[in-house]
Amino acid sequence: MKSNLFQHKHKFELEKGGYLPELEIKYHTAGKLNKDRSNVIWACHALTANSDVFEWWPGLFGKDDFFNPDEYFIISANIIGSCYGSTGPLSINPETDMKYHHDFPEITVKDMVKAHQLLRGNLGIDKIHLLIGGSLGGQQALEWAIQEPEKITNLALIATNARMSPWGIAFNESQRMAISADPSWKEAKDDAGSNGLMAARSIALLSYRNAVTYNTTQSEDDNDLPDTFRVESYQRYQGEKLVKRFNSFSYWNLSKVLDSHNVGRGKRNIRDALRSIKARTIVIGIESDLLFPISEQKFLASYIPNAIYKRISSLYGHDGFLIETEKLAEAFQKFLGKRTIMKLNEVAAWNHLTFGHDRFYLYSIKSS
Repeated sequence: MKSNLFQHKHKFELEKGGYLPELEIKYHTAGKLNKDRSNVIWACHALTANSDVFEWWPGLFGKDDFFNPDEYFIISANIIGSCYGSTGPLSINPETDMKYHHDFPEITVKDMVKAHQLLRGNLGIDKIHLLIGGSLGGQQALEWAIQEPEKITNLALIATNARMSPWGIAFNESQRMAISADPSWKEAKDDAGSNGLMAARSIALLSYRNAVTYNTTQSEDDNDLPDTFRVESYQRYQGEKLVKRFNSFSYWNLSKVLDSHNVGRGKRNIRDALRSIKARTIVIGIESDLLFPISEQKFLASYIPNAIYKRISSLYGHDGFLIETEKLAEAFQKFLGKRTIMKLNEVAAWNHLTFGHDRFYLYSIKSS
Protein backbone atom coordinates (compact mmCIF):
# COMPACT_ATOMS: atom_id res chain seq x y z
CA MET A 1 0.00 0.00 0.00
CA LYS A 2 1.06 3.59 -0.62
CA SER A 3 1.52 5.83 2.43
CA ASN A 4 0.02 9.33 2.32
CA LEU A 5 -0.50 12.29 4.67
CA PHE A 6 -3.52 14.60 4.68
CA GLN A 7 -3.03 17.97 6.37
CA HIS A 8 -5.94 20.12 7.55
CA LYS A 9 -4.51 23.53 8.50
CA HIS A 10 -7.63 24.72 10.27
CA LYS A 11 -9.09 24.40 13.75
CA PHE A 12 -10.79 21.03 14.19
CA GLU A 13 -13.66 21.32 16.67
CA LEU A 14 -14.29 18.29 18.86
CA GLU A 15 -17.57 16.87 20.11
CA LYS A 16 -16.76 17.40 23.79
CA GLY A 17 -15.96 21.07 23.32
CA GLY A 18 -12.19 21.05 22.83
CA TYR A 19 -10.33 21.45 19.58
CA LEU A 20 -7.16 20.60 17.70
CA PRO A 21 -5.43 23.66 16.17
CA GLU A 22 -4.75 21.63 13.05
CA LEU A 23 -5.05 18.06 11.92
CA GLU A 24 -2.93 15.45 10.16
CA ILE A 25 -4.20 12.07 8.99
CA LYS A 26 -1.90 9.29 7.86
CA TYR A 27 -3.57 7.00 5.34
CA HIS A 28 -2.73 4.21 2.93
CA THR A 29 -4.17 3.46 -0.48
CA ALA A 30 -3.87 0.59 -2.93
CA GLY A 31 -5.30 0.08 -6.41
CA LYS A 32 -6.92 2.64 -8.69
CA LEU A 33 -10.28 4.31 -8.91
CA ASN A 34 -12.36 3.06 -11.82
CA LYS A 35 -13.99 5.45 -14.28
CA ASP A 36 -17.18 5.97 -12.30
CA ARG A 37 -15.30 5.95 -8.97
CA SER A 38 -17.54 3.14 -7.70
CA ASN A 39 -14.89 0.70 -6.46
CA VAL A 40 -13.86 2.29 -3.15
CA ILE A 41 -13.34 -0.02 -0.18
CA TRP A 42 -12.72 1.91 3.05
CA ALA A 43 -11.41 -0.13 5.99
CA CYS A 44 -11.66 1.35 9.50
CA HIS A 45 -9.08 -0.04 11.92
CA ALA A 46 -9.33 -1.08 15.56
CA LEU A 47 -7.63 0.16 18.73
CA THR A 48 -3.87 -0.25 18.16
CA ALA A 49 -3.62 -0.96 14.43
CA ASN A 50 -2.25 1.37 11.76
CA SER A 51 -3.53 2.50 8.38
CA ASP A 52 -1.94 -0.31 6.36
CA VAL A 53 -4.81 -2.80 6.23
CA PHE A 54 -2.65 -5.24 4.24
CA GLU A 55 -0.52 -5.68 7.38
CA TRP A 56 -3.22 -6.34 9.94
CA TRP A 57 -5.95 -8.00 7.84
CA PRO A 58 -4.06 -10.35 5.49
CA GLY A 59 -6.25 -13.06 4.05
CA LEU A 60 -9.03 -10.52 3.55
CA PHE A 61 -7.05 -7.59 2.09
CA GLY A 62 -4.12 -8.17 -0.24
CA LYS A 63 -2.98 -8.90 -3.77
CA ASP A 64 -4.48 -12.41 -3.90
CA ASP A 65 -7.16 -11.92 -1.26
CA PHE A 66 -10.86 -11.13 -1.38
CA PHE A 67 -10.40 -7.36 -1.40
CA ASN A 68 -7.52 -6.88 -3.82
CA PRO A 69 -6.03 -3.77 -5.42
CA ASP A 70 -6.51 -5.17 -8.93
CA GLU A 71 -10.25 -4.78 -8.49
CA TYR A 72 -10.73 -2.14 -5.79
CA PHE A 73 -9.40 1.22 -4.68
CA ILE A 74 -8.65 0.43 -1.04
CA ILE A 75 -8.28 3.10 1.63
CA SER A 76 -7.49 2.83 5.32
CA ALA A 77 -6.81 5.90 7.48
CA ASN A 78 -5.14 6.08 10.86
CA ILE A 79 -7.46 7.37 13.57
CA ILE A 80 -6.75 10.62 15.40
CA GLY A 81 -5.34 10.00 18.87
CA SER A 82 -3.19 7.14 17.59
CA CYS A 83 0.59 7.06 17.17
CA TYR A 84 0.90 5.90 13.58
CA GLY A 85 1.03 9.24 11.78
CA SER A 86 -2.26 10.95 12.57
CA THR A 87 -2.48 13.76 15.13
CA GLY A 88 -2.15 12.26 18.59
CA PRO A 89 -0.77 12.86 22.09
CA LEU A 90 2.86 12.72 20.93
CA SER A 91 2.24 15.25 18.14
CA ILE A 92 3.48 18.83 18.49
CA ASN A 93 0.78 21.28 19.52
CA PRO A 94 1.39 24.24 17.16
CA GLU A 95 0.06 26.64 19.79
CA THR A 96 2.70 25.66 22.36
CA ASP A 97 5.45 24.08 20.20
CA MET A 98 5.41 21.18 22.69
CA LYS A 99 3.99 17.68 22.54
CA TYR A 100 0.47 17.32 23.88
CA HIS A 101 1.14 14.38 26.24
CA HIS A 102 -1.50 14.65 29.03
CA ASP A 103 -3.01 17.77 27.44
CA PHE A 104 -4.32 16.00 24.36
CA PRO A 105 -8.04 16.88 24.19
CA GLU A 106 -10.64 14.18 24.74
CA ILE A 107 -11.97 12.78 21.48
CA THR A 108 -14.87 10.50 20.52
CA VAL A 109 -15.82 8.10 17.76
CA LYS A 110 -17.79 10.92 16.17
CA ASP A 111 -14.61 13.03 16.00
CA MET A 112 -12.74 10.19 14.29
CA VAL A 113 -15.49 9.89 11.70
CA LYS A 114 -15.57 13.65 11.18
CA ALA A 115 -11.82 13.63 10.49
CA HIS A 116 -12.12 10.84 7.94
CA GLN A 117 -15.03 12.60 6.27
CA LEU A 118 -12.66 15.52 5.69
CA LEU A 119 -10.20 13.11 4.10
CA ARG A 120 -12.93 11.59 1.92
CA GLY A 121 -13.86 15.04 0.66
CA ASN A 122 -10.23 15.94 0.01
CA LEU A 123 -9.82 12.79 -2.09
CA GLY A 124 -12.91 13.65 -4.12
CA ILE A 125 -14.69 10.45 -3.16
CA ASP A 126 -18.45 10.89 -3.25
CA LYS A 127 -19.46 7.26 -2.71
CA ILE A 128 -17.93 4.40 -0.73
CA HIS A 129 -18.77 1.03 -2.26
CA LEU A 130 -18.04 -0.81 0.98
CA LEU A 131 -17.28 0.63 4.40
CA ILE A 132 -15.93 -2.08 6.69
CA GLY A 133 -14.63 -2.33 10.23
CA GLY A 134 -14.40 -4.56 13.27
CA SER A 135 -14.43 -3.62 16.96
CA LEU A 136 -13.57 0.10 17.26
CA GLY A 137 -13.33 0.09 13.46
CA GLY A 138 -16.90 -1.18 13.32
CA GLN A 139 -18.02 1.58 15.67
CA GLN A 140 -16.52 4.14 13.28
CA ALA A 141 -18.13 2.51 10.25
CA LEU A 142 -21.52 2.41 11.97
CA GLU A 143 -21.37 6.06 13.04
CA TRP A 144 -20.29 7.08 9.56
CA ALA A 145 -23.16 5.22 7.88
CA ILE A 146 -25.57 7.07 10.18
CA GLN A 147 -24.02 10.49 9.58
CA GLU A 148 -23.70 10.14 5.80
CA PRO A 149 -26.28 7.54 4.75
CA GLU A 150 -26.21 8.63 1.09
CA LYS A 151 -22.45 8.14 0.82
CA ILE A 152 -22.24 4.47 1.83
CA THR A 153 -23.48 1.80 -0.60
CA ASN A 154 -22.55 -1.30 1.40
CA LEU A 155 -21.68 -1.62 5.08
CA ALA A 156 -19.92 -4.44 6.94
CA LEU A 157 -19.95 -4.38 10.73
CA ILE A 158 -17.93 -7.06 12.54
CA ALA A 159 -17.77 -7.75 16.28
CA THR A 160 -19.04 -4.30 17.20
CA ASN A 161 -22.00 -2.56 18.80
CA ALA A 162 -24.29 0.48 18.86
CA ARG A 163 -23.16 1.60 22.30
CA MET A 164 -20.23 0.57 24.47
CA SER A 165 -21.48 -1.67 27.23
CA PRO A 166 -20.76 -1.25 30.96
CA TRP A 167 -18.87 -4.55 30.66
CA GLY A 168 -16.59 -3.13 27.98
CA ILE A 169 -16.12 0.16 29.81
CA ALA A 170 -15.16 -1.78 32.95
CA PHE A 171 -12.34 -3.50 31.04
CA ASN A 172 -11.17 -0.13 29.71
CA GLU A 173 -11.25 1.52 33.14
CA SER A 174 -9.28 -1.38 34.61
CA GLN A 175 -6.62 -0.81 31.98
CA ARG A 176 -6.49 2.91 32.71
CA MET A 177 -6.17 2.12 36.42
CA ALA A 178 -3.17 -0.06 35.58
CA ILE A 179 -1.56 2.78 33.62
CA SER A 180 -2.22 5.39 36.30
CA ALA A 181 -0.76 3.09 38.98
CA ASP A 182 2.61 3.45 37.24
CA PRO A 183 4.38 6.37 39.03
CA SER A 184 5.95 7.50 35.77
CA TRP A 185 2.50 8.14 34.23
CA LYS A 186 2.49 11.63 35.79
CA GLU A 187 5.56 12.64 33.78
CA ALA A 188 5.38 14.46 30.45
CA LYS A 189 7.66 11.95 28.71
CA ASP A 190 6.95 9.83 25.65
CA ASP A 191 7.50 6.59 27.57
CA ALA A 192 5.52 7.60 30.67
CA GLY A 193 3.36 4.81 32.06
CA SER A 194 5.11 2.06 30.10
CA ASN A 195 4.98 -0.50 32.91
CA GLY A 196 1.34 0.34 33.42
CA LEU A 197 0.72 -0.12 29.72
CA MET A 198 2.21 -3.61 29.91
CA ALA A 199 -0.28 -4.49 32.67
CA ALA A 200 -3.12 -2.87 30.74
CA ARG A 201 -2.36 -4.99 27.70
CA SER A 202 -2.42 -8.12 29.83
CA ILE A 203 -5.90 -7.17 31.03
CA ALA A 204 -7.04 -6.43 27.48
CA LEU A 205 -5.90 -9.82 26.20
CA LEU A 206 -8.33 -11.52 28.57
CA SER A 207 -11.20 -9.69 26.90
CA TYR A 208 -9.93 -10.38 23.37
CA ARG A 209 -9.84 -14.14 24.00
CA ASN A 210 -11.66 -16.45 26.41
CA ALA A 211 -11.01 -19.42 28.70
CA VAL A 212 -11.20 -21.95 25.86
CA THR A 213 -8.62 -20.00 23.84
CA TYR A 214 -6.13 -19.90 26.71
CA ASN A 215 -6.76 -23.47 27.82
CA THR A 216 -6.21 -24.69 24.27
CA THR A 217 -3.13 -22.67 23.36
CA GLN A 218 -1.34 -21.98 26.66
CA SER A 219 -1.63 -25.27 28.56
CA GLU A 220 1.48 -27.00 29.90
CA ASP A 221 2.83 -30.03 28.04
CA ASP A 222 3.46 -32.17 31.13
CA ASN A 223 2.59 -32.50 34.80
CA ASP A 224 5.79 -31.00 36.17
CA LEU A 225 5.70 -27.75 38.14
CA PRO A 226 7.43 -25.15 35.93
CA ASP A 227 9.47 -22.23 37.21
CA THR A 228 7.34 -20.03 34.97
CA PHE A 229 4.00 -21.01 33.51
CA ARG A 230 3.70 -20.75 29.78
CA VAL A 231 0.80 -18.32 30.02
CA GLU A 232 2.78 -16.06 32.38
CA SER A 233 5.47 -15.67 29.74
CA TYR A 234 2.84 -15.09 27.09
CA GLN A 235 1.12 -12.27 28.98
CA ARG A 236 4.41 -10.53 29.73
CA TYR A 237 5.65 -10.95 26.18
CA GLN A 238 2.53 -9.37 24.73
CA GLY A 239 2.73 -6.47 27.17
CA GLU A 240 6.37 -5.83 26.30
CA LYS A 241 5.62 -6.04 22.61
CA LEU A 242 2.88 -3.42 22.79
CA VAL A 243 5.14 -1.02 24.72
CA LYS A 244 7.68 -1.22 21.88
CA ARG A 245 5.16 -0.06 19.28
CA PHE A 246 2.61 2.05 21.14
CA ASN A 247 2.45 4.56 24.00
CA SER A 248 0.36 4.98 27.13
CA PHE A 249 -1.04 8.36 26.08
CA SER A 250 -2.61 7.04 22.87
CA TYR A 251 -3.81 3.91 24.62
CA TRP A 252 -5.43 5.92 27.41
CA ASN A 253 -7.17 8.30 25.00
CA LEU A 254 -8.34 5.60 22.60
CA SER A 255 -9.80 3.54 25.44
CA LYS A 256 -11.84 6.64 26.31
CA VAL A 257 -12.96 6.81 22.67
CA LEU A 258 -14.34 3.30 22.95
CA ASP A 259 -16.25 4.33 26.08
CA SER A 260 -17.74 7.31 24.23
CA HIS A 261 -19.42 5.20 21.57
CA ASN A 262 -23.19 5.71 21.47
CA VAL A 263 -24.88 6.23 18.10
CA GLY A 264 -27.99 7.51 19.90
CA ARG A 265 -26.22 10.56 21.27
CA GLY A 266 -27.65 13.62 19.51
CA LYS A 267 -30.44 11.50 18.04
CA ARG A 268 -33.88 10.65 19.41
CA ASN A 269 -32.67 7.18 20.39
CA ILE A 270 -30.35 4.39 19.28
CA ARG A 271 -33.04 2.50 17.38
CA ASP A 272 -33.99 5.49 15.27
CA ALA A 273 -30.30 6.17 14.56
CA LEU A 274 -29.88 2.63 13.26
CA ARG A 275 -33.07 2.87 11.20
CA SER A 276 -31.58 5.86 9.33
CA ILE A 277 -28.91 3.70 7.66
CA LYS A 278 -29.50 3.27 3.94
CA ALA A 279 -26.53 1.05 3.05
CA ARG A 280 -26.95 -2.64 2.33
CA THR A 281 -25.59 -4.07 5.56
CA ILE A 282 -24.08 -7.27 6.83
CA VAL A 283 -23.52 -7.63 10.56
CA ILE A 284 -21.13 -10.38 11.66
CA GLY A 285 -20.76 -11.69 15.20
CA ILE A 286 -18.14 -14.02 16.66
CA GLU A 287 -19.98 -16.53 18.83
CA SER A 288 -17.14 -16.85 21.37
CA ASP A 289 -16.65 -13.06 21.71
CA LEU A 290 -16.72 -11.97 25.38
CA LEU A 291 -16.03 -8.28 24.76
CA PHE A 292 -18.65 -7.68 22.06
CA PRO A 293 -21.12 -10.56 22.57
CA ILE A 294 -23.28 -11.64 19.64
CA SER A 295 -26.38 -10.18 21.31
CA GLU A 296 -24.97 -6.77 20.39
CA GLN A 297 -24.64 -7.69 16.70
CA LYS A 298 -28.13 -9.21 16.68
CA PHE A 299 -29.43 -5.91 18.05
CA LEU A 300 -27.74 -4.00 15.20
CA ALA A 301 -29.16 -6.34 12.58
CA SER A 302 -32.66 -6.14 14.04
CA TYR A 303 -32.88 -2.33 13.62
CA ILE A 304 -30.74 -1.57 10.57
CA PRO A 305 -33.19 -1.84 7.64
CA ASN A 306 -32.86 -5.14 5.76
CA ALA A 307 -29.56 -5.99 7.43
CA ILE A 308 -28.18 -9.52 7.15
CA TYR A 309 -26.84 -11.16 10.31
CA LYS A 310 -24.08 -13.78 10.14
CA ARG A 311 -22.63 -15.67 13.10
CA ILE A 312 -19.10 -17.08 12.82
CA SER A 313 -17.68 -19.78 15.04
CA SER A 314 -14.14 -19.26 16.30
CA LEU A 315 -11.81 -20.49 19.00
CA TYR A 316 -10.32 -17.01 19.30
CA GLY A 317 -13.07 -14.89 20.84
CA HIS A 318 -13.12 -11.23 19.86
CA ASP A 319 -9.87 -11.69 17.94
CA GLY A 320 -11.77 -13.94 15.58
CA PHE A 321 -12.65 -10.86 13.53
CA LEU A 322 -8.96 -10.59 12.58
CA ILE A 323 -8.21 -14.29 12.32
CA GLU A 324 -11.19 -15.98 10.65
CA THR A 325 -10.56 -14.40 7.25
CA GLU A 326 -11.67 -17.43 5.26
CA LYS A 327 -15.07 -17.43 6.97
CA LEU A 328 -15.36 -13.68 6.57
CA ALA A 329 -14.52 -13.91 2.88
CA GLU A 330 -17.21 -16.55 2.39
CA ALA A 331 -19.75 -14.27 4.07
CA PHE A 332 -18.71 -11.29 1.93
CA GLN A 333 -18.80 -13.38 -1.23
CA LYS A 334 -22.46 -14.13 -0.61
CA PHE A 335 -23.26 -10.61 0.55
CA LEU A 336 -21.58 -8.81 -2.36
CA GLY A 337 -22.32 -11.44 -4.99
CA LYS A 338 -18.67 -11.60 -5.93
CA ARG A 339 -17.57 -14.58 -8.01
CA THR A 340 -13.83 -14.21 -7.69
CA ILE A 341 -12.05 -17.47 -6.79
CA MET A 342 -9.97 -16.69 -3.72
CA LYS A 343 -6.53 -18.08 -2.94
CA LEU A 344 -7.09 -18.63 0.74
CA ASN A 345 -5.68 -22.01 1.69
CA GLU A 346 -2.16 -20.92 2.64
CA VAL A 347 -3.38 -17.70 4.25
CA ALA A 348 -6.00 -19.50 6.32
CA ALA A 349 -3.41 -21.97 7.59
CA TRP A 350 -1.11 -19.11 8.57
CA ASN A 351 -3.95 -17.24 10.27
CA HIS A 352 -4.55 -20.13 12.64
CA LEU A 353 -0.94 -19.95 13.80
CA THR A 354 -1.24 -16.34 14.88
CA PHE A 355 -3.27 -14.32 17.29
CA GLY A 356 -5.65 -11.54 16.26
CA HIS A 357 -4.53 -8.29 17.84
CA ASP A 358 -0.98 -9.67 17.84
CA ARG A 359 -1.00 -10.86 14.25
CA PHE A 360 0.08 -7.41 13.12
CA TYR A 361 3.38 -8.34 14.78
CA LEU A 362 3.61 -12.04 13.89
CA TYR A 363 3.52 -14.04 17.11
CA SER A 364 2.92 -17.73 16.58
CA ILE A 365 0.90 -19.75 19.06
CA LYS A 366 3.48 -22.50 18.75
CA SER A 367 6.21 -20.22 20.08
CA SER A 368 4.16 -18.90 23.01
